[in-house]
Amino acid sequence: MPQTKPPYPAQFRAEAVRLVGESGKPMAQIARDLGVSVESLRNWTRQAEIDAGEREGLTTAEREELSRLRRENRVLREECEILKKAAAFFAKETGRTR
Repeated sequence: MPQTKPPYPAQFRAEAVRLVGESGKPMAQIARDLGVSVESLRNWTRQAEIDAGEREGLTTAEREELSRLRRENRVLREECEILKKAAAFFAKETGRTR
């Protein structure tokens, strides 16, 4: 899997989005001036519009919560599998089966 750059700081992204809205310059020029890809800048702008209620979609907070819940769900499923295997092992050791 190719390595990606660490995410840009939130303050940098917010300033870039502000420039898109206020400068009147084309997005491609702003992206070039800031040294980011046009697609990144477009995504940041789209997400800012969603967060501001100007566009449909999951807000940043909702995305973070969804990510956290998916991670938590994965851990709980793994723990459940471990408990099932442990229960089967101990049932076998004590001569009891279900």
